[in-house]
Amino acid sequence: MLSCPSTTFCLCITVFFFLYSFQAVTSTGIKKGELFLADINTQLKNKNITTDIKVDTNSNVFTTITVDEPAPGLKTILSFKVPDQRSGKAELQYLHDYAGISASIGLTANPIVNFSGVVGTSAASVGTDLSFDTASGNFTKFNAGASLSNADLIASLTLNDKGDTLTASYYHIVSPLTHTAVGAELTRTFSSNDNTLTFGTQHALDPLTTVKARLNNYGKASALIQHEWRPKSLLTISGEVDTRAIEKSAKVGLALALKP
Repeated sequence: MLSCPSTTFCLCITVFFFLYSFQAVTSTGIKKGELFLADINTQLKNKNITTDIKVDTNSNVFTTITVDEPAPGLKTILSFKVPDQRSGKAELQYLHDYAGISASIGLTANPIVNFSGVVGTSAASVGTDLSFDTASGNFTKFNAGASLSNADLIASLTLNDKGDTLTASYYHIVSPLTHTAVGAELTRTFSSNDNTLTFGTQHALDPLTTVKARLNNYGKASALIQHEWRPKSLLTISGEVDTRAIEKSAKVGLALALKP
């Protein structure tokens, strides 16, 4: 007979089996050498409130409480781990036909605050992703982006790396029948005063074979040919070369992807 690793874990097992008469309980276990690791999970529901609880053999209790739609499109999530006092987090999510917002804050004295959201339609959208450390008073993450799209064109503008990298990209489908498309991407890194411009194209030689190529302003060129020799199984031959030092930089690769 297995002995309980702690009184707390044994007590939790007793409580969960008591709840089993009206709630589902699941458990998993694995043995690594002489060490036995296990956890027990249960889910409690009361109207629009769902509580997920997991207890492991180290007497850690993971709890997630979800309040679904206290208002239309709104969801509130509270999660914490006992005995880790710094693990608590409260999250608020809002989903609408034309908007999605998520905001969270750590339940500590100096929490990290996260916010992400997007507003738009299938034709145009803008969004941002922020993270602010109240202890240091600095943004640890600051990204933003906007995009425009229609049946044969996609254009986007993104700001990443806490505002240090600005990228503009363009993708245009020239011929849907042959999957022919052209694209370009311009990246500006403000800290290094560096600009990278890349042009690319693709074309389907037949329904099963596609070729792609790209070239940037530093003279690096790459190309590949990809053939679907059976459903979902691809054979790819690729190459890359620095046109300023062809004899030293040429690379060739072969890849085979098999899917059942």
